[in-house]
Amino acid sequence: MDFKNKKAIVCGMARSGVSAALLLKELGADVTLQDIKEREQLENIEYLENKGIKMYLGKNPDDIIEDMDFAVVSPGIPTGLPFFDIAKKAGVDVISEVELSYIVTPCPIAAVTGTNGKTTTTALAGEIIKKKYPSCAVVGNIGVPYSGEVSRLTVSDYVVAEISSFQLETSCSFHPHISAVLNITPDHLDRHKTVENYTAIKEKIFANQNENDFLILNYNDCLTRKMAEKTKSKILFFSSNVKLDEGIYIENGNIILKRGSSEKKLMNVEELKVLGVHNYENVMAAIAIGICAEVDMESIIDAVKNFSGVEHRIEFVRTYEGVDYYNDSKGTNCDAAIRGIMAMQKPCVLIGGGYDKGAKYDEWVEKFDEKVKHIILIGATADKIAKCCESHGFTDFTKAGSLKEAVELSRKIAHEGDCVLLSPACASWDSFKSYEERGELFKNIVNDF
Repeated sequence: MDFKNKKAIVCGMARSGVSAALLLKELGADVTLQDIKEREQLENIEYLENKGIKMYLGKNPDDIIEDMDFAVVSPGIPTGLPFFDIAKKAGVDVISEVELSYIVTPCPIAAVTGTNGKTTTTALAGEIIKKKYPSCAVVGNIGVPYSGEVSRLTVSDYVVAEISSFQLETSCSFHPHISAVLNITPDHLDRHKTVENYTAIKEKIFANQNENDFLILNYNDCLTRKMAEKTKSKILFFSSNVKLDEGIYIENGNIILKRGSSEKKLMNVEELKVLGVHNYENVMAAIAIGICAEVDMESIIDAVKNFSGVEHRIEFVRTYEGVDYYNDSKGTNCDAAIRGIMAMQKPCVLIGGGYDKGAKYDEWVEKFDEKVKHIILIGATADKIAKCCESHGFTDFTKAGSLKEAVELSRKIAHEGDCVLLSPACASWDSFKSYEERGELFKNIVNDF
């Protein structure tokens, strides 16, 4: 696609939006950058204007979008806004930042999606693929805008991308050589409305793949397992509890690769630095990506054994007065939060709650009896979760007015031999800009004890 002299509007001035605008300008487009925030609320305006990028601030682009050749929308912008319909009627293509980046990417792409485990799997897959492609770009929902890395890539490089449902929603031609769908559990239903819609959006990651491509799927998840019937790609399953005829699975604590008549033990889970069955699944998915990218097995195993996880995902903070503190701020839905508490090896004082995405908390609360001795509730969902706890007969909960208050309470409630886990089962947007900000505050409070 030739972008030269095309009129483009980029909607949203978060990191990916700014990166997309700069990329389009570099490609010769006439770029307008839009955001509903006012000028004084935004940063780097003068820098961007000096690059020749126009600004349209303080409102949605309803009045100007039909004059554009195409629009690039940031993932956080709901697709139900009126300007999407205006663009459609005017024949203006609306694409994601991921789609834009894909169009100009000169090298193969491995893309990871799913409800949980995306960041860990993407980070580890990046470490594996860097063994063969040292300049590999690890991008996307992991926190590095894809569009900011594209310009440096050559045909000899590789991209590993974490892709969210928000990014896939406005993607059409996106075609990774390797794609992985880790799991599907209800999430973002405030935006996607139903699990069926959410699943269909996730399936867009492999919609354009063909028989020369690879699709990696979780055999244990019935929704991802069925995806094998919807693609022409070569399928590689992974499983944490089923011995597969073909794929990667765990048996007696050993991670085993079975391909054809060959069966090979790769390592034992005791050799990993990451905790929990969910992380073993992430490891198997990343190994599968490495295999499909033709990285040699010795390099794959070396990368896996040296991988210590990602920040904010069951991240050990410190031991204080005999209590272990863990930061799992990235546990932003019930399934992720269940994985967090199941990874704990000690009685747990849990900190949960936050922004309400329309989720139900029953399945999460049902797991408390096994691990959780007390939960401290914060944020917009505190009352909702408290009622859910009561309905399941769990009454060991306390409400706190802030994360700082919650951490101080946890310090009083937890005793030597216990652990404290921040694993909210909710997004952070009611009180924080991101789960990263929430996790950093938690760590700072604990480290200041």
